[in-house]
Amino acid sequence: MQLPGKSLKKSTRDIYYSNKERKVPSGFDSTLLWLHNIRSMHNVGSAFRTADAMGIRGLLLSGYTPCPPRAELSKTALGAEETVSWFFKNDPEECVHMLKEQGYDLVSLEQTVVSIPIHEFVIPSSKKICLLLGNEITGVDESLIIQSQHVVEIPQYGNKHSLNVSVAAGIALFAFHELYRCR
Repeated sequence: MQLPGKSLKKSTRDIYYSNKERKVPSGFDSTLLWLHNIRSMHNVGSAFRTADAMGIRGLLLSGYTPCPPRAELSKTALGAEETVSWFFKNDPEECVHMLKEQGYDLVSLEQTVVSIPIHEFVIPSSKKICLLLGNEITGVDESLIIQSQHVVEIPQYGNKHSLNVSVAAGIALFAFHELYRCR
């Protein structure tokens, strides 16, 4: 590779303008990310940043998931909590009802006896999706899995068989991005 006379890295300004020219795949921009009972403000802040980077519609926060404005959350979000739409509902049942009214398919990200690998998921042609992630230790509540139209998991090959919730959100959103892009 021939190196240019200047840095290989783009400037922040160059990155901003090249990203502004990109278009979110049709339908993916209506995707919601739902975080229920997430304890860590760092995980929530990271989810805001990932949501911003992926161009999804926004975040739904529920249970005891921390909401902006919070210093620890903002430290990780780097301002994304101000550019990404978000709303909070304490009761997850209200969230399920609202999502159904708005035509969303609820997709839980969890390892279950009925989950399919995320790359095998087929995006519903007439519906929007809301990706649900649960608590860092206990995962998605069973009562919410039961109400989900789909359950997907990220294939894992190591010994731990778990991912940090913010990492899982990033992987899953990118997988859905690719599914929307290729349909």
